[in-house]
Amino acid sequence: MRRALAPPAAPRLAACLALCLTLFLTLCLSTQATAAPAAPPRAGEKFVFMTNWFAEAEHGGFYQALATGQYRKAGLDVDIRMGGAQVNITQLMAAGQADCIMGASDLQVVLARANGVPLVTVAAMFQKDPDALLAHEDVKSLADMKNRTILIAASSYNNFWPWLKARYGFTDAQARPYTFNVQPFVADRSLVQQGYITSEPYALQKAGVKANAFLLSDYGYPAYSTTIVCMEQTVRSRHAALAAFVRASIEGWKSYLADPAPGNALIKKDNPNMTDDQLDFSVRKMRETGLVTAGDAGRLGIGIITDARARASYDFLVSAHLIDPAKVDLAGSYTTEFVRDLKILP
Repeated sequence: MRRALAPPAAPRLAACLALCLTLFLTLCLSTQATAAPAAPPRAGEKFVFMTNWFAEAEHGGFYQALATGQYRKAGLDVDIRMGGAQVNITQLMAAGQADCIMGASDLQVVLARANGVPLVTVAAMFQKDPDALLAHEDVKSLADMKNRTILIAASSYNNFWPWLKARYGFTDAQARPYTFNVQPFVADRSLVQQGYITSEPYALQKAGVKANAFLLSDYGYPAYSTTIVCMEQTVRSRHAALAAFVRASIEGWKSYLADPAPGNALIKKDNPNMTDDQLDFSVRKMRETGLVTAGDAGRLGIGIITDARARASYDFLVSAHLIDPAKVDLAGSYTTEFVRDLKILP
């Protein structure tokens, strides 16, 4: 990945004056953040965004904004870096290796804050979480799964699994590890497994297996997904650059759903294992299910966060005893300031 070069050394007096000015401005911004509008980002200002997996269609709008020049027009030099199975993107961001990361859901931000990590969700590109349960054709509803073995990933125990237990009476005795391999499901018709609506159904299709997919958000699961997440300090210190990044990213998602070709070219460059068929399937599922465009996005714009939805996610975590409301403040976990007035409609 390209790295920003350090600026040339300045004369001692100029450096001292610059340092004093920086300290003064930092103090002013920290105590009076809303006193004056932030200056626009500098032309070509560096901004590093890290995704939560290898490049795929679920990251398409960000790559589209890069491919079509939206970030450059916004005054930013954006570097998109891939995550992966062994990459802790939150730790890397906290260490200064990224300005913002792509969150899997707003739930994770609240859980992180419960553990003392000051994360903030600033935009939600997927209004519907893509998590689904996949079952063989004899299963017609979520209720039919109550006595079936369900393969789920370890991370799901702090996300949708408690919701399923509360809503449908599932038990931990049903759960077995999901290793992101569909072969056990293919071999055993009694199994149910988790998956992204945009991904695992494609793998099953390629394996010649017909399956029913149950998108959990269609049954009331409240989480946002494909979010933009930053540290609190970044929200304060890079407000203008962050605002520019959010707006350009939303423009990128609108463009990607209309014509994903530019973004897909960059996705395949970063992830040569990605195929055109998989990308086409994923984009089609995004459109069919309204992951980006459904709900509040239709009237308030792509990327929108609402207080009601944020509250629904928070209340679920409280009801599932995953957080202590006396120790975790909902208000600090998200902000609507970067998206509420944009209204970039699908």
